[in-house]
Amino acid sequence: MSDPAVIRIKPYHYIHVLDNNANVTRVEVGPQTFTRQDHEKLVAGPEAMIMIPPRHYCIIQNPVERKDGKLVLDNLHQIRIRHGDEEIRFEQEPFPLYPGEKLYGKVSPLQVVAPNTALKLRCIRDFLEGKVKRVAGDEWLFEGPGTYIPRVELQVVEIVRAIIVKPNEALRLRARKEFTDSRGHKRKAGEEWLVREAGAFLPSVEEEVVQTISAYVLTDKKALHLQSTRTFVDIFGKERKAGEEWLVTLEDTETHIPDVYEKVIGEIKITTLTSRQYAVVLDPVGSDGKPQMGKRELRKGEAVFFLRPGEKLESGIQNVHVLDSEEALLLRAREAFVDGENKRKPGDRWMIYGPDDYVPPVEVEIVEKRRAIPLDENEGIYVRDLKSGKVRLVKGQAYMLSPYEELWEKDLPAVVEELLAKGSGSTTKDGKPQVQARNKTRAVTYRTPHNSAIQIYDYKAKKARVVFGPELVILGPDEHFTILSLSGDKPKRPHVIKSLHLFLGPDFMTDIVIVETGDHARLSLKLSFNWFFEVKKQDIADAEKIFSVPDFVGDACKAIASRVRGAVASVSFDHFHKHSAHLIRRAVFGADDSDKIRNRFEFTSNNLVITNIDIQSVEPVDQRTRDALQKSVQLAIEITTKSQEAAARHEAERREQEARGRLERQKINDEAEAEKSRKSLLELQAQSATVEASGQATAEARAKAAAAAIEGEAAVKQAQLQADASRIRAQAELEQSKNRQDAEISHQKALNELEISKAQDLSEIDAAKFKDIVDAIGADTIASIAQAGPEMQAKLLQGLGLKGFLITDGHSPINLFNTAGGLIGGASSGGANLNVDL
Repeated sequence: MSDPAVIRIKPYHYIHVLDNNANVTRVEVGPQTFTRQDHEKLVAGPEAMIMIPPRHYCIIQNPVERKDGKLVLDNLHQIRIRHGDEEIRFEQEPFPLYPGEKLYGKVSPLQVVAPNTALKLRCIRDFLEGKVKRVAGDEWLFEGPGTYIPRVELQVVEIVRAIIVKPNEALRLRARKEFTDSRGHKRKAGEEWLVREAGAFLPSVEEEVVQTISAYVLTDKKALHLQSTRTFVDIFGKERKAGEEWLVTLEDTETHIPDVYEKVIGEIKITTLTSRQYAVVLDPVGSDGKPQMGKRELRKGEAVFFLRPGEKLESGIQNVHVLDSEEALLLRAREAFVDGENKRKPGDRWMIYGPDDYVPPVEVEIVEKRRAIPLDENEGIYVRDLKSGKVRLVKGQAYMLSPYEELWEKDLPAVVEELLAKGSGSTTKDGKPQVQARNKTRAVTYRTPHNSAIQIYDYKAKKARVVFGPELVILGPDEHFTILSLSGDKPKRPHVIKSLHLFLGPDFMTDIVIVETGDHARLSLKLSFNWFFEVKKQDIADAEKIFSVPDFVGDACKAIASRVRGAVASVSFDHFHKHSAHLIRRAVFGADDSDKIRNRFEFTSNNLVITNIDIQSVEPVDQRTRDALQKSVQLAIEITTKSQEAAARHEAERREQEARGRLERQKINDEAEAEKSRKSLLELQAQSATVEASGQATAEARAKAAAAAIEGEAAVKQAQLQADASRIRAQAELEQSKNRQDAEISHQKALNELEISKAQDLSEIDAAKFKDIVDAIGADTIASIAQAGPEMQAKLLQGLGLKGFLITDGHSPINLFNTAGGLIGGASSGGANLNVDL
């Protein structure tokens, strides 16, 4: 579509027109009516001019050049523009955009910088601001309150807001580069410092806020432990060396903000000592404020103090040692000192006995707190003398150890420990014996059971003693139990049973012995022996003999098995099977001179006596022999069983035949009796039929006669009842009619009386009403009303000049005779009466 030839430009509007001949674009500003030539072309517009209200600005890209407020043209009369440049224009008259100019963004209000805020500006090209020369890259703050006037040479980096420093707070700042701060202090790059003044603080571009530091509130129970990171002068005016540590307490200040060169190690709680407490301070700080390394200081209560840097408590806060009459403290001197009248040397040991309370000085070390050990007659302890090394047993008294005595621990073999624990009788939840830790300083005690003996060996005296039960055994320091390791199980195996005591019997033991007969049949014999120890308890030598054989069970079983094997090997299996008991008893016990079997077998080495032997089972060892013996036994059992079955079968058949004969005889007798009963039944049936026939005829005749009589009586009775019913019905109907008529008469009479009463009441009411009306209106008034109608009609007719008239609607009949008579009568009487029959 071609451009219009005539363009009407409104006020404050403009267009761009291109002259194709000169190839120059010009601006036409309204209001005007622009006629376009043929060689001209409308490039842009009409468009509104740019209006900048007060306190606003806009940015123009590629602005035109001006000189003394006038546009600069080139030799072709084209407006010069500054390509790539920008221009900021503020409040002015509306202006058009020349060819090449562009509006960057939109018209914006000037930025108002509030109080306690600032704009961080950066110079992007060199320029001169008053007398200050700005170089590209410079940064500074435009602080509020104020209105920022933008320049093309400046760039707003950010809005910086002031940081509110509250009471008991401080800002930690760091210098970005070397400069002089607002207080006139020269700062180097990387240097840090604190701003402690409360209020709003606006950091400059050279300052960097590291963090906000809150103050530590100090109380009378809390102090601050600080350490210096470099040499400096603190806020109290004291010079602190690098690495120095100190405390800040409530006496110095109520609140403390750590300086940049102060490192907070921690908060120190106050140490409080009551009147019954004390503490030992290691490396205490002296009056010069320096720690005294290696020294110890005693502080008793009541006291309150803070531990200085480097100080620490030895074993914390300790209570005063209170001793009762049965307690004592074992003390040892750390260094030489004078204790009252006694001079103590390092290493000396002594005791303080109660009742008393004691606070040890720094030169004294408390080794332990001792208490008198109460011991019963059956209790004891092992005490060792530290000077001589001798160990002794103390029992049956309350004993307090001396300074150079200590409790000695007696070690026992693990087997003995286990046996002692089992003997205590305590068990676990699953029923197993519970092994309790033994107090090794206590005397080892063992309760020897009844009818048993225990051997104790003294390694120092190299003697043994035997104790018979029941008795309580207390071991001395050098005494130990003799452990019995006996054979057990079946067949016997060595070292199965461990025991401290030896039962004297009588008792029994069981063993399995493998023997072989003369015909090479191997048999397993299960033998049980009764035994006991025959010992004289008063004879020490005889008592020691029972322990001369370590394993009397294994030794006895082997000896008996040897004799049994020798005896069985000389006989056959069949002979042994028949005389096994006799052979074994003879082999074990032997026979006297009269060939009678003895009743005991003695072991002279340990006084063990075997009194009886029992053969519990005999089983072949060889499997084939065992199978053959089992088959023979089974065959014998089977034969016996079959014979018993045959005898039982024969007896059952005999009894069955007898029962069958008795049954046949009984059946014949029952049939004969049944025939007799059937004959009697037939005779009775015949008699019954005869009686039945005669009785039936008689009964029928009697029944018919009785029925006829009953029917006659019923007919008569029925006729009488019907007559009575008819009579009663007639009487009832008559009575009902009479009652109905009486009721109707009474009702009609009542109605008539009501009507009469009503008519009388109405007449009386009308009479009273008429009387009241007449009385109210008055006789004169009624007379006047009666005369008013005719008089008015007469006057009306006289006024109309009519003698008379008749009004009708055309539908109702009119009696003209009466009307005429009336009219005539009226005329003759000289009155004016008007009778209208409607």
